[in-house]
Amino acid sequence: MTTSPARSAKAASAVEATKAGWLMPEETHPHERTFMSWPTQLIWKSDTADVRDDIAGIARAIAGFEPVVLLANPGDVKAAQRACGSQVEVVPIPVDDLWMRDIGPTFVLDGKKIAGVDLNFNGWGGKQAHSRDSGVAREILAMEKVTRIQAPIVGEGGSIEVDGVGTLMATESSLINDNRNPGKTKADIEAALTETVGATTFIWVKGVRGKDITDYHIDALARFSKPGVVVVSTPPEDAPDDVWTAAYDQAHAVLKTAVDARGKRLELVELPEPVDIGRRGEGFLATYVNYYVVNGGVILPRFGDKKADKDAVAIVEDLYPGREVVQVPVDTLGEGGGGIHCATQQMPKRN
Repeated sequence: MTTSPARSAKAASAVEATKAGWLMPEETHPHERTFMSWPTQLIWKSDTADVRDDIAGIARAIAGFEPVVLLANPGDVKAAQRACGSQVEVVPIPVDDLWMRDIGPTFVLDGKKIAGVDLNFNGWGGKQAHSRDSGVAREILAMEKVTRIQAPIVGEGGSIEVDGVGTLMATESSLINDNRNPGKTKADIEAALTETVGATTFIWVKGVRGKDITDYHIDALARFSKPGVVVVSTPPEDAPDDVWTAAYDQAHAVLKTAVDARGKRLELVELPEPVDIGRRGEGFLATYVNYYVVNGGVILPRFGDKKADKDAVAIVEDLYPGREVVQVPVDTLGEGGGGIHCATQQMPKRN
């Protein structure tokens, strides 16, 4: 597909965050399209070519199931189009980095109406340059002529996980953090999320503060496969006794006793992390739960641990019957501390 500058439109109007009726649907809700972003030399430096290969591979895999719109700096549009192929639409919108889950709008529905929540991206608490990325949510909503809801808090799409019926999971370390929401209490943040994404029941896990750029997003730890079922990234039995295993233990204990918006206990499904992945950097994200659900499929990371990769496919196929599971390599993406879910954002179809 060719570049489409004509997709740009007048800025979408902001509405009050107290708008009633908006609800963030589950990821299995049918998608209109997926948004992604093209990595830049500014951020990725010597790893730019390799991470672009990862992103192009993910974009091509998703395009086999649903439309993909990829944002790229104007000077990168032609290279991105060549790498991603004609099935992917590349649009010239300025970006700093590739993490569309966090910089893009979080879409919500109210019957046949759609809006996008702008979570006021601030570089994960000022940790990275974001002068372009902070405007991406607004640009996408303008392009799509979708109403913009400016959230009264700062956060990222990867910091929340919903079941589509009112239950929301999050880490305290990411949202209840002065680098994003100084002076705001848990109650303040819950009120904001109720207003903007329709959450009525909150499941908070402690998380890990200050050890990765996101302050530990929930989508690296636990996901809803459907209401009542949570998939948990599970470290190996011989994993070192560190902050990450402690965070898993604490989260697992919380989730075992948590009740969702329907008043029911959760079913937990363990998704073991890969072990045999060779030499990786300290910040490498080795978790399968950072997969992405698309129309008719699931895009799942492949880490090179043959047994773990195969087991992950089997578990995810059981969780999403009838969907084709496609694995793609994410070696350089993982070195940047993220994965497939972090690099994507879905626009749901109106009901």
